[in-house]
Amino acid sequence: MKLIKMSMRFSLVFLLFCTQIVIGAPKNKIVKTVCEYRTNPVGIDVVKPRFSWQIVAEGQNVKQVAYEIRVAKTQAALNSTKNLLWTSGKVSSDESVNVVYGGVPLKSMERAYWQVRVWDNKNKVSDWSTPAFWEMGILETSSWKASWITMKDEQKSTTSLPSQYYRKEFSANKKVSSARVYVTSLGLYQLFLNGKKVSDDLFTPGFTSYKKRIQYQTYDVTDRIGQKNAIGAIVGDGWYRGYLGWDGLRSYYGDQLGLIVQLKINYTDGTSETITTDENWKVSYGAILKSDIYNGEKYDARLEMDNWCQSGFDDSKWAKAGVLNHSKEILVASNSIPVKVTQQITPIKIIKTPKGELVYDLGQNIVGWARLKVKGKKGDVVTLKFAEVLDKDGNFFTKNLRAAEATDVYTLKGGAEEVFEPHFTFHGFRFIKVEGYPGAPPTVDQITGMVIHSDMKQTGTLTTSDPLINQLQKNIQWGQRDNFLDIPTDCPQRDERVGWTGDAQVFSMTAAYNYDVAAFYTKWLKDLALDQQPNGEVPNIIPDMWKNKLGGTTAWGDAAVIIPWTVYKSYGDKRILEEQYSSMKAWVDYMAKNAGDDYLWNQNRWHWGDWLAFHSDKPDYAGSVTEKDLIATAYFNYSTTILSKVAAIIGNTADAEKYSQLADNVKKAFIQEYITPNGRLVSHTQTAYALALSFDLVPEKLIPNAAQYFADDVKKFGHLTTGFVGTPLLCSTLSRIGRDDLAFMLLNRKEYPSWLYPVTQGATTIWERWDTQKPDGTIIDGMNSFNHYAYGAIGEWLYNHVAGLSIDPENPGYKHILFHPHPGGGLTHMKAEFESLYGKVVSNWEIKGEDFIYNVTIPANTTATVTLPKVKLNDVMLNGSPLKSDIKKNAKENGAKVELKLGSGSYSFSYASGKKFNVAPK
Repeated sequence: MKLIKMSMRFSLVFLLFCTQIVIGAPKNKIVKTVCEYRTNPVGIDVVKPRFSWQIVAEGQNVKQVAYEIRVAKTQAALNSTKNLLWTSGKVSSDESVNVVYGGVPLKSMERAYWQVRVWDNKNKVSDWSTPAFWEMGILETSSWKASWITMKDEQKSTTSLPSQYYRKEFSANKKVSSARVYVTSLGLYQLFLNGKKVSDDLFTPGFTSYKKRIQYQTYDVTDRIGQKNAIGAIVGDGWYRGYLGWDGLRSYYGDQLGLIVQLKINYTDGTSETITTDENWKVSYGAILKSDIYNGEKYDARLEMDNWCQSGFDDSKWAKAGVLNHSKEILVASNSIPVKVTQQITPIKIIKTPKGELVYDLGQNIVGWARLKVKGKKGDVVTLKFAEVLDKDGNFFTKNLRAAEATDVYTLKGGAEEVFEPHFTFHGFRFIKVEGYPGAPPTVDQITGMVIHSDMKQTGTLTTSDPLINQLQKNIQWGQRDNFLDIPTDCPQRDERVGWTGDAQVFSMTAAYNYDVAAFYTKWLKDLALDQQPNGEVPNIIPDMWKNKLGGTTAWGDAAVIIPWTVYKSYGDKRILEEQYSSMKAWVDYMAKNAGDDYLWNQNRWHWGDWLAFHSDKPDYAGSVTEKDLIATAYFNYSTTILSKVAAIIGNTADAEKYSQLADNVKKAFIQEYITPNGRLVSHTQTAYALALSFDLVPEKLIPNAAQYFADDVKKFGHLTTGFVGTPLLCSTLSRIGRDDLAFMLLNRKEYPSWLYPVTQGATTIWERWDTQKPDGTIIDGMNSFNHYAYGAIGEWLYNHVAGLSIDPENPGYKHILFHPHPGGGLTHMKAEFESLYGKVVSNWEIKGEDFIYNVTIPANTTATVTLPKVKLNDVMLNGSPLKSDIKKNAKENGAKVELKLGSGSYSFSYASGKKFNVAPK
């Protein structure tokens, strides 16, 4: 008996000890749960949404081995095993990104809550994540009870008309449990409820192919409903009815504005009520006399109607709205990233120009508008004009805006200080000219630069030991922010601001490093597919407001293939390949048809070529003009190769084989037509060699010769000669052939033409042309933007090559990360950080005296291959100590490199190779 008691006591103590170990052991934590790339989205129409989560774990080599998701209609029901909408059960899988919901699809306007927990490879199970939710929008056309309404009998005009104001009063005499408003417009709208905007979103409903689809937005207004209520909206011209393009035309999509609003109120007693737009709404003009994207806004505060969107307002002089016969079949839930004010900038100084102009300098080229504070008499008029630069004499320069007036005019109502911000316009500018300011000259706090863009989450940061390269990186990111305004515009200031496909294509990977662009591109690509012609031809501009003029051009149309591929690689998004596959295939088939039996795309189409390649005024200068058919055939092969890979990924083996064979045929034709037996290209240009070598179009035995021709050309000129097509590939291809020395020479060049030349000239964004502003200060008047992101594609090379943070296409979305730093160019430090869907990735190297130090961070549930340059395995130190056997056994030496296979965690490597880097060009 005594032995039994002792045994029981020992067992109890042992059990308590083990329990303490389990309780004391740190658990993995689930954070950043997202659905369709968004946190708690409201009003989506994806019937099988996807879930992603991050795992916060201590220690190294933590990997998810299983997950469990549960979904319920209420948070309380999540804890019940009986009332769940769906449970995945315990699924043996390491998937934690874009996991598809497998339950019964939700109906219109239904909400579901979800949680996830995971098991790791160390036998630990996490707690359930904090409940998250998603909510459906209106899925069926029949569920739209509201009517489109408009201003009846509005005078037709070839110039801008005033914005329209709409209103409706209603009562809610019961306690509200929830309320949602579904709203969109023909034109741009701002929606108000009881005197306040329902959201800080701007430029809603966004720019889409309006004749084929119009997004609606959904807002939770539960807390805004009172007993007496008024709902109101302002609708302006926007892209729909305003000026669009450089031909001076307006009303491309329609000449009649419209509004549709559906407010669903659910009461706590189980009943509901729906307020809809109909003929009982009232409409009027107001203080916005015009608001045009290119030309600016004219606002007369004397015409303001106080409390117009609150209950009790006297609208007896307003007209009754008319019902507009417009399709509701084309209404789709918004899946874009909303445009918002993301920053406010105080001017750094006020300038009086040689011409006597009063000009504010923000110190940064931005997109948005100026918020004006002013006090004066009734009827005083203040005019604001916008420019990117001052000319070489220091005067306000607007000639490069072409026909865009870019002018805001504010008429004061008089009395107390007034604050003005425009409603439906934006400008690209650094400088603001103020005319007519009443009273004493204004101070710097009278003007504020309001920065707007699609509110993308910044995912990438890049810093180096060189201040000029750091400024270049800032310029690249500012250029992206400024030009990602619901669509990827080419420029934000002149009479253009449209979605050029070529610009978007060449910059797409750099964009995906800098910001989370998954949802942004997903939305835009839907319009690309819709505007694509029946024969597969892709318009140059998306949405296509140019009636497909000069559509189907190489490198531009290839956006249909390359951008979905970029999203797949960056986010592991297989669905975008499935949804865009028909579009991708149609574009490749279009090229094949145009190329014909010889597989050379050398006829039947005009192309932009290597747009804006460097050129010289010297009559004997040669070296930058690349034959367009060479570029077209190279891209034909490249997109076809990608399509073959995509077909294999989505399980279409027949197409995978078909397009693989087509790509091989195009390659053979390219070699025969454009490469001499000695490896010289018929277009002996940097762009031609960059394309051929980067796209694997050069026979293996001729690569050394072609590489030498390429390198010799770069050395001969001592600068780049490339344009929109060649520039994104220039440094990466030089690095590919082992000529980092030349790539860094081009990067570090400060003279014209180069990336750093604009930086030395004070640029704060990327320029459209290498000679946007010449060394003598001369500025080209016409097609000349100081805010064009295409040449910022050098950012991809800085991230993935110099910093060494790369994607493994076989394990996309940073599931497996490739770290391979390439110090050089005199840099002593570079750090790249990237917030992947799995968590933060860090690649950080430093040369300190004799030592090379390399720090990496690998998120939980991912793995990595770390390649250390110029070292032997036994010389590598980890956290100050020699490598342990468990790491060495998965390591290998490859020439002067060491490859290490690692699991998650943070690692610090060091070895004595500092003097081996930063070699001068040969």
